Amino acid sequence: MTTKARQVTAEELLEMPGDGFRHELVGGELKKMTPAGNKHGYLALEIASELRSHVKANGLGRTYAAETGFKISSNPDTVLAPDVAFVRQERLDEIGEVGGYWPGAPDLVVEVVSPNDRHSEVVEKAIAWLEAGCRLVLVADPERRVVTLYRSLENIRILTASDSIDGADVVPGWRLSLADIFSYAGSAASLRPKTSFAQ
Repeated sequence: MTTKARQVTAEELLEMPGDGFRHELVGGELKKMTPAGNKHGYLALEIASELRSHVKANGLGRTYAAETGFKISSNPDTVLAPDVAFVRQERLDEIGEVGGYWPGAPDLVVEVVSPNDRHSEVVEKAIAWLEAGCRLVLVADPERRVVTLYRSLENIRILTASDSIDGADVVPGWRLSLADIFSYAGSAASLRPKTSFAQ
């Protein structure tokens, strides 16, 4: 006879002692996330730095780092922590200061693909963000040198090194060249998409 694991709440997750790992909560189930690799960490910081500079200079809202949890559903609770997030100023003013997890999805989420990520899991996470109300999800793959842009389940674009991310109505005025953020890869030839990550 199998026993079902006890569901964890967002409040319990928030109070858990640190163990060197980042955790997320999916439908009450605790998920341990391994520390980011070199390319993952570099790419996440490059995007976050460019986004934060634009957001701060234009008073658009707040940019959040990878450790920040967003509670996107309750009973059972789901708390996800994207690699980069942005919440516009109007929502910050409406909700006010939050001591725990932000209640709801950010306006913009950036997820950086790790080598051990499965394609189905990455897509599921992007869908979860959209269903929770996120207006723009960017999935950056440092190995393939592409960014998949999700605005809805029907509006999905794959951007390559010759393209730029456009914040459009979500982060007005923000543009980011993929050639710039993937420049660590070296020559132009190395910027061509490689084989897909795990299925």
